[in-house]
Amino acid sequence: MPHDIDLAVEDERWETAIPGLEALVIRAVEAGLAMAPEMPDGPVEVSVLLTDDAAVQELNKTWRGKDKPTNVLSFPAAPQPRHAQVATPLGDVVLAYETLVRESAEQSKPLQNHLAHLLVHGTLHCLGQDHEIGEAEADAMEALEVAALATLGIPDPYA
Repeated sequence: MPHDIDLAVEDERWETAIPGLEALVIRAVEAGLAMAPEMPDGPVEVSVLLTDDAAVQELNKTWRGKDKPTNVLSFPAAPQPRHAQVATPLGDVVLAYETLVRESAEQSKPLQNHLAHLLVHGTLHCLGQDHEIGEAEADAMEALEVAALATLGIPDPYA
């Protein structure tokens, strides 16, 4: 049974800006899942929401106490008992259009590459990876991201 990747697009600009958007989202999330050091048994479910800065700012304020937009938010699901034939929910990944467009321009990176990077990043967060607890953890997470992106033909975003 394959993984279940649910995509919701709240801001139409995503679809205009990135041809083949749904396929890219699926490939990037799958690449992140493939690099994860630990995965639940069986298929998993990841929900992706492509929205705008205002929606991400509201989520960031509500759930993290930070009243500003950010590029990506990840909301790992609570651990769940395994059920045969049902995908295990991993969590939600939410991305802000205006922030990603601005960052990709500032960093001279194609928007689709930046989106793929942050999808991999958010997926790894849903799997328990964390770059904010120490330098070793940050380096390990970056290495997983770089390896996942390489499978998609995307260069190292940290180079």
